[in-house]
Amino acid sequence: MDDPNQIEVPPSFVALFTTPGGHRLTEPMSHVRVRYELCEDMAQMLTEQAGTLLFKTGGSERDVLSALRVALSGPESALQEDELSWVLTRLAELLGWEPPEAPAHPLPR
Repeated sequence: MDDPNQIEVPPSFVALFTTPGGHRLTEPMSHVRVRYELCEDMAQMLTEQAGTLLFKTGGSERDVLSALRVALSGPESALQEDELSWVLTRLAELLGWEPPEAPAHPLPR
């Protein structure tokens, strides 16, 4: 049966839902697509806010990405930690910034 969905999920996102050996998805592809759409939309939505934060705070790109990580984490967050890292990396890519470093310790949820 052909998949009618036209959304192409990038390998970097699919990897978040792949077994350690990389041979099997841990969730159905329909779930992966829904999560990808949420994460891509979040990254796109944050581009303007991140640019404004950079300008207003006078901090570095890294400072802005760190502040967004804190703001987007927590028990009420719609994103899992690995999805949040993907969103921030995608945001940096969209803005032409250096990708963020992975946090030394996962943020508490």
